Amino acid sequence: MLTYQDLLQQNTDAQRMDFVRKCISEHQKSQEYQTAVIADDYYRRRNTTIVNYQKLLYTMTGQAIPDTFSPNYKLCSGFFKRFVVQKVQYLLGNGVSWEEDTTADKLGTKKKPFDTQLQKLAKYAKRGGKAYGFWNLDHMDVFKFTEFKELPDENTSAIRAGVRFWQIDSNKPLRATLYEEDGYTEYIWNKLSEDGTTREEGQILEPKKSYILNTQETTADGLEIVSGENYPTFPIVPLWANEFADSEIVGLRENIDCFDLIKSGFANTVDEASMLYWTISAGGMDDVDLVKFRERMKIVKAAVLDDGAKAEAHTIDLPYQSREALLTRLRNDMFDDSMTFDAAQVIGGASTATQIMASYESPDDDADDFEYFVVEFVSHILDLAGIEDNPSFVRSKIVNTQEEISTLLSAGEYLPSDYITEKIVTILGDIDKVDEILEDMDAENLERLTEGGEGEWTTDTQNQTEGLEGLSAE
Repeated sequence: MLTYQDLLQQNTDAQRMDFVRKCISEHQKSQEYQTAVIADDYYRRRNTTIVNYQKLLYTMTGQAIPDTFSPNYKLCSGFFKRFVVQKVQYLLGNGVSWEEDTTADKLGTKKKPFDTQLQKLAKYAKRGGKAYGFWNLDHMDVFKFTEFKELPDENTSAIRAGVRFWQIDSNKPLRATLYEEDGYTEYIWNKLSEDGTTREEGQILEPKKSYILNTQETTADGLEIVSGENYPTFPIVPLWANEFADSEIVGLRENIDCFDLIKSGFANTVDEASMLYWTISAGGMDDVDLVKFRERMKIVKAAVLDDGAKAEAHTIDLPYQSREALLTRLRNDMFDDSMTFDAAQVIGGASTATQIMASYESPDDDADDFEYFVVEFVSHILDLAGIEDNPSFVRSKIVNTQEEISTLLSAGEYLPSDYITEKIVTILGDIDKVDEILEDMDAENLERLTEGGEGEWTTDTQNQTEGLEGLSAE
């Protein structure tokens, strides 16, 4: 395993370039990388096992040959993407809430807002086990596990450097960037063909630069770089998906494969059974004659038989109950194992708020666990950006709206009206408008009071008293 200390031993440009290439090769050969690649395939509904599945026939000598005659459906389920998206959106779907109103603007730009980048990063982390956020002056860029090789310190295990790499096609140049605490260097490896052979040739594309470049504009030279500076710590921070930094596909892939194989096999059986098979009571027909008979029935739907011969058509009644039961069991097990919410369990009937709340127990536990890693990650980004604030999250849930609102209103006489209003607006899905609605209500109440109207005062008693005392003093 290559580490930060190994990088420090590379003294020349050529040695460092070779080291970067070794980092890429080592990363791509690792088991974690291969698992992340498989997870990306399942996320795109290109389930590896069922896509590569080939039905076989066996000859009388036991030789296996591909079965190109019978149906071979390859039905890929979308469970993995559903689980990943639900886990991320449940925690981050409403964005990050901040104590300071200006924090969100400081952490992102119009093209790359922080909430959007954080959601993308979380999806990458769930698929790859971990992903990386790069604080880039005024916004955050995100890297997948499959495109970034971290270089940890052997003494502290903290990430002190890393290599990001990408290649749009196998016959196109390989690009890489070596990130260090004091700047970054860009490399490129071109494919060269000579005498029918292909080789790689690497070179430095851009020498080391500081992360923050200070510029000034002059009349003679235009925009000019006058100095550079770096961050107090390494500006790339990992986000773990769980305490083991494992892809969420681990432990679920086998269930997904079993579901896909049974579903596809059932489709194959139904397709095969939809055809009639014939029994012919006649002598003198060999295998060739039987094949000709079958083909003629397919083409012209009729056949001439010899005197005394008799043909009968038959169909097959398929047993499906066992397959349906197993598919249902596998589906339920996957939702349980992934700790996600199965909407089918509450959509079937008029579920009470208590029943809906109980069905969120496992998703809440999973989100609580993931939230610790998200908060730790965001704290590091805030330190890099020089911002002091605390993040919080409002989770997206299905609720029995009428029952929730009725419960709040029934407690209205014991709770401040601002609190009730905020809760109702949140239930209705307009959380971003809470402050605006409360300001409008205060303005209406103040106008009603100053004009001497007979409308009912809608804030709590304490606010009423304070408002009256303030007006009396004026």
